[in-house]
Amino acid sequence: MANLSRYDPLSLARIDPFGDIDDLFKGFFVRPALLEGQPQMQIKMDVKENDDAYTVHADIPGVKKEDIQVSIEGNQVSISAETKTEKEEKKGEKVLRSERYFGKVARSFTLAHDVDEAKAQAKYSDGVLELTLPKKATTASRKLAVQ
Repeated sequence: MANLSRYDPLSLARIDPFGDIDDLFKGFFVRPALLEGQPQMQIKMDVKENDDAYTVHADIPGVKKEDIQVSIEGNQVSISAETKTEKEEKKGEKVLRSERYFGKVARSFTLAHDVDEAKAQAKYSDGVLELTLPKKATTASRKLAVQ
């Protein structure tokens, strides 16, 4: 019986008989690992709808309300926040360790109806951003008589 072997036409091994070039590129396009102790910031949300408006509760802990931006374009809502954390440990006059974390997080979503930007409200307390997004009044379609 003949031995069967799998042929890979895109393999770089046939070009480099002395080494494996594939090993050179392994892990090259891998996302960087999160450093230990570095907070990973995310915006977690609840979106509720009633007949008149949407209510959004977004968890953004550890952020000042001045560092939160909300933008509304039609039915597209975007929330972004920036955090700055500095931690320094001193013993007497010597600095033993100094850590800094600066990060930005953003989240966008699309709603089924356009939002009335003029009546929209935002409140931030205890790490929770509450958005009240009234629905824009829909205009009734009108039929035109052809003359």
